[in-house]
Amino acid sequence: MSDFNRGYARPFGAPQADMAVDAGLRSFMLGVYNKVALGLALSGVLAWITSHDPVASYLFPMVQTPEGMARTVSGLGLALMFAPLVVIIGSRFVMRSVTPQNSGILYWTIVSLLGASMGVLLLRYTGVSVATTFFVTAAAFGGLSLFGYSTKKDLSGVGSFLIVGLWGIILASLVNIFLHSSVIAFTVSVLGVLIFSGLIAWNTQRLKQTYYQLAGDQTGMAVATNYGALSLYLDFVNLFQFLLMFTGGRR
Repeated sequence: MSDFNRGYARPFGAPQADMAVDAGLRSFMLGVYNKVALGLALSGVLAWITSHDPVASYLFPMVQTPEGMARTVSGLGLALMFAPLVVIIGSRFVMRSVTPQNSGILYWTIVSLLGASMGVLLLRYTGVSVATTFFVTAAAFGGLSLFGYSTKKDLSGVGSFLIVGLWGIILASLVNIFLHSSVIAFTVSVLGVLIFSGLIAWNTQRLKQTYYQLAGDQTGMAVATNYGALSLYLDFVNLFQFLLMFTGGRR
């Protein structure tokens, strides 16, 4: 789910311009990070709304179980949770030509849908554990992104391996919906933390490379900003959710 602007930038092995840091690169990266930050802020607001009634009663209603009343996910809630994946896959076929406008709409649509679906996390985990895990994720994100930005090592080979691993944990998660195996769930969580940590560094390096490949193309820069923000936003959110499985205190 993290690999979006692969088709827009040239391959990593293409001839490169000077990779020295300059004002243009800083401005480009700052634009990406600002969009990620705004996306996370919007997600937080929407998650808060969907974790409170009356919205929560439609998406995550209370039901009677042998142990007592418990939260479940309604059909509407399930549709909301799978909607971002549907939009991501559908955009591959619908968006024949990528523009700053439609790539921006794609970004904010996915941010809104994911944010709304994360209301279930606020119902499942305590507010303190959610806040603590968020700040831990933010610190890890900053360090990993800085590494991807500053390292001289080509991470393209690692990135390809991580994408394969990403599809692996997606398939394992789908299988575990039916198996309900705690061992598989734990393994997926561990791999998820490792994979999305690596993807943060890899996507940051790809963004830096993309800036030089675009060589001042302002339209291309605007598109790359949207897709880059989307990749890093998804990396952040997924890392946050996997870490929450380890550090989150359940209600």
